[in-house]
Amino acid sequence: MAEQRGSLLGGLGVSTAEETTYRALLGTGPTTLSALAERAQVSTEALRRMVPNLEELGLVSRLPGRPLRLTATPPSVAVDALAARRQDEVASSRAAASVLMAEEAIHSAERPEELLEVVTGGEAIARRFYQLHEAAQHEVLGLVKPPFAIDIAQPNVTQEAAMRRGVSVRCIYAPSAFDLPAMMANVQRAMGKGEVVRIAEIPTKLTVIDAKFALLPLTSHDVSVESALVVHSSALLDALISLFEALWRTAAPMDLSTSDPGAARPDDLEREMVSLLASGMQDEAVARQLGVSARTLQRRLQVLFDQLDSRTRFQAGFRAATQLQQRADANE
Repeated sequence: MAEQRGSLLGGLGVSTAEETTYRALLGTGPTTLSALAERAQVSTEALRRMVPNLEELGLVSRLPGRPLRLTATPPSVAVDALAARRQDEVASSRAAASVLMAEEAIHSAERPEELLEVVTGGEAIARRFYQLHEAAQHEVLGLVKPPFAIDIAQPNVTQEAAMRRGVSVRCIYAPSAFDLPAMMANVQRAMGKGEVVRIAEIPTKLTVIDAKFALLPLTSHDVSVESALVVHSSALLDALISLFEALWRTAAPMDLSTSDPGAARPDDLEREMVSLLASGMQDEAVARQLGVSARTLQRRLQVLFDQLDSRTRFQAGFRAATQLQQRADANE
């Protein structure tokens, strides 16, 4: 029989019945609708009607397979995300998170399989992605490459809100990400808000929040994202963070300091062109960023290669970077 407890999440828009069901699910772990209905003391039909709202609130997720099974979102993610939507309730919601985490901790040691969550469906993955950003308090790390579960034509306002709260954001973008026309404008906007960006070839997409949670694709599908894995604090999460840091050390910094490429001085344009090409970005994306046609870019590249006596982008990038540094040193 479920215990009668005072409401903790009412200030965050969670009804008494929803909170009772959520707390019951925390106590049981992943379970079927009928088993959860019995523990929460509600009818199976009432619980079935409640599930969509519980998912919308970010309190539960569906596990793949049949029969339908539900798993509870960890309080440290679910409550923080709800609190971020209602800033005037932050103080009380933090207290609620502490109580719920204490309840969940009693059972978590017995359920090591819950260190991994499978999220299925593009909408559910996008919802979890934004939810994790809403819960971020210290640092977000990202590996960014297609395909995307979110609409990259729109700015990531949840990340922007996190940066306003003082959260630091570092992201490595694959050159292929800039084949999408909207990506460059979004990256420029994000950098203006505080995101630190580098470019490199990367093996997978990845989002790490506060070194506590990671979200990454479950499969290496190149067309769409239909399933994702949420990794909780574990040796696997430590390995994913180490992977990010190793890639970060060798990735090329993204230099978009020239706000008006068409009005840039020759050295500015040369520096930006070399930086973008050396990072591995495709010619079409570089041309869009510089505000020139593909034909103009090819002509300027040929001139640059001739001036630097180079046959490859790597040679040109290295020699141009050396010359630009020598000029900067001479002007100091």
